[in-house]
Amino acid sequence: MLLGELVAGTPFVCGPDASLIEVAVGMASAGHGSAGVVDGRRLVGVFTERDLLRAVAQAADLEEEPVRRWMGRDPDVFSPDVDAYDAAQWLLESGYRHLPVVGDGVLLGIVSLRGLLAAVLSSIEDE
Repeated sequence: MLLGELVAGTPFVCGPDASLIEVAVGMASAGHGSAGVVDGRRLVGVFTERDLLRAVAQAADLEEEPVRRWMGRDPDVFSPDVDAYDAAQWLLESGYRHLPVVGDGVLLGIVSLRGLLAAVLSSIEDE
């Protein structure tokens, strides 16, 4: 299975100046554990639940602090043609939990560790 098969619909994105609370509410409403941070159409960062936890632990003002101060910058991105097994191995080695999938310079989606695990297990069951 390829990463492109795991991204469906429109990814949850925000701008770098969105407040932490705006992004947290948006992620919760969309049922996502991460948000792509875009400047125009270019992915400039990824904001995750871990980033939110770090901000809360450091007493950040959730209404005032922009997401750009807490996001992971210039994230590694993957082509939709990458095999899910290879991507899962990369996540295991890197310690990340979210993997941005970009095609033709546009964020197609962010695959979570859970999504990759489901894909890898499904491919094993199909064998």
